[in-house]
Amino acid sequence: MSSRGRPGGAPPGLSSFRAWLGQKPLLQLGGLAVLIAFAAYLGHNLISNMDRVGITPGFGFLWRPANFEIGESLIAYSSQMSFGRAILVGALNTLMASFAGCVFATALGLMLGIARLSGNPLLAGLVKAYVEAVRNTPLLLQLFFWSATVQSLPAIRRAFEPLPGVLFSNRGVFLPSLTSATGGWTVALAIFGVILGGCWLLLSHRLKDNPRQRLKGRIMLLLAALAGLVLVAFAGGLTIEWPERKGFNVTGGLSSTPEFAALLFGLAINASAGIAEIVRSGIEAVPNGQAEAARAMGLHQGQILRLIVLPQALRIMIPLLTSNYLSLTKNSSLAVAIGYPDLVSIINTTANQTGQALEAILIMMAIYLSINLTVSLLMNHYHARHALITR
Repeated sequence: MSSRGRPGGAPPGLSSFRAWLGQKPLLQLGGLAVLIAFAAYLGHNLISNMDRVGITPGFGFLWRPANFEIGESLIAYSSQMSFGRAILVGALNTLMASFAGCVFATALGLMLGIARLSGNPLLAGLVKAYVEAVRNTPLLLQLFFWSATVQSLPAIRRAFEPLPGVLFSNRGVFLPSLTSATGGWTVALAIFGVILGGCWLLLSHRLKDNPRQRLKGRIMLLLAALAGLVLVAFAGGLTIEWPERKGFNVTGGLSSTPEFAALLFGLAINASAGIAEIVRSGIEAVPNGQAEAARAMGLHQGQILRLIVLPQALRIMIPLLTSNYLSLTKNSSLAVAIGYPDLVSIINTTANQTGQALEAILIMMAIYLSINLTVSLLMNHYHARHALITR
């Protein structure tokens, strides 16, 4: 008979509590009490020191005027706006650099990873040398290199133009953009997006159990999307705005500052080396029999890679790609070294002006944690939907 049913045995609630505490419960409780007391001592000491120098703890400084300018922002900002607005500008700048870096690093890393497995020894050797050189040099040194490279580009009048409408100069990078003389295209584009999303859901539901028709349905959806964009362009007066050199500056199109261009080049190229190795290992993990069977069915090498090998390798690569994306987001904090106004730069300025260093650091930690947890959640959801299910 167990002690639970014996007279005088331990009550069920006490038994579960002891099981939760584990072995040596008094020692664990004592250690926890010491940690709480130490944290309380540090908090009391911090508050006392802040009171002595006239600093009131709290987050009320977020609504005070910042009184400093920011060289680059995605939203409207002036020095008379609050510290909270300035921190939001820095967070958006960090998000923009991280997202663009992940996109370019993925595209470049995919091409390099495939080229790494090429049968051409010269191409494979060059990619291997590139990967080893990039992975074994510090990212901060690479950012300094790209910053110096961008600053040494020609002036506006002699800007390097590798493609029509694409300008590289010491003032930054300039690209063509889409503009509209009227605002009607915005509404038309929104309506078209809703219709396109509905068509996608309808096709996904109908073709869910018919793999042979999926490719045909997606091609039809792509053609419908292109046709819709053409109609939206004509209906809303959508035009392409090309950057034009006028005097010592460029007007029209999209533009980026030299600091953002250097940061984007550094982050994308540094992360692409790791992604190239992830792609190479993922492709090599797919059994050779898959490619041999596809080759026996008459598929050429491009079709084998796109339809057979890469979809299976992607299931292996997603966890490693997630880790790479998180590292790129955290590495964007080095932007402060080359003058780009990211979150770290603005938080440092805020802490120096207000003296609220602890609160500023807590805000920075919360923002980075939110970004990384969101990225991890999205990638894990994608991985869960596309992972191989084994019984």
